[in-house]
Amino acid sequence: MSSPAYKRILLKLSGEVLMGEGGLAIDPTVTARVAGEIKDARDAGHELCVVVGGGNIFRGLSAAAKGIERATADYMGMLATVMNALAVQNALEQVGVDTRVQSAIPMQSVCEPFIRRRAMRHLEKGRVVIFAAGVGSPFFTTDSGAALRAAEMNCDALFKGTSVDGVYNADPKKDSAAKRYETVSYDTVLADNLKVMDASAIALCRDNNIPIVVFNIREPGNLASVLRGEGVSTVVQKEG
Repeated sequence: MSSPAYKRILLKLSGEVLMGEGGLAIDPTVTARVAGEIKDARDAGHELCVVVGGGNIFRGLSAAAKGIERATADYMGMLATVMNALAVQNALEQVGVDTRVQSAIPMQSVCEPFIRRRAMRHLEKGRVVIFAAGVGSPFFTTDSGAALRAAEMNCDALFKGTSVDGVYNADPKKDSAAKRYETVSYDTVLADNLKVMDASAIALCRDNNIPIVVFNIREPGNLASVLRGEGVSTVVQKEG
């Protein structure tokens, strides 16, 4: 059996991925399906760490725009990511996957504090590690937190699970003529403002040569397919 192209990956999920059709912020059925995707990837021999956003519960930027002081709004958003991390942990453990949650904001009663060496050890033991609370500071998105943790964990790639099947030169939901990239450079993403992740996350991945694989997480079985090199995705990487 050949070694996987990406042995250790960081999976970045938006909080909205956990929402169901009934308006629940965290839908147990949807969360269980996502957990199954992660389990399949782990069973295929990959080491996984996960970052989940908090937009299904609370979005700091939107709250700040409505009058909540920005730093306070961002801290509230970080707490939402802890709730999502615990929900994903519960779903993973229900399917037999040993999981740890580490938070950038210490809250020992519910999860571990972020300690890089401990997280490394968890991965080496086959556990899935979920990183919560972003970077622990306001004014940074969970995209930036995902890029930072991917660099700290020496990940081979950052997988961004979205509701579209890659990176397009225009919004495919608004422009039927939009073209999907098979590969695209970090610099093109930044120069053309392609909205893959925020600029600081793209730059951090570029500086550490971490490919960003953008794929549709809502399609059942797609994470495993993309990891096998069979699914539809876009890889953001260095030119050449």
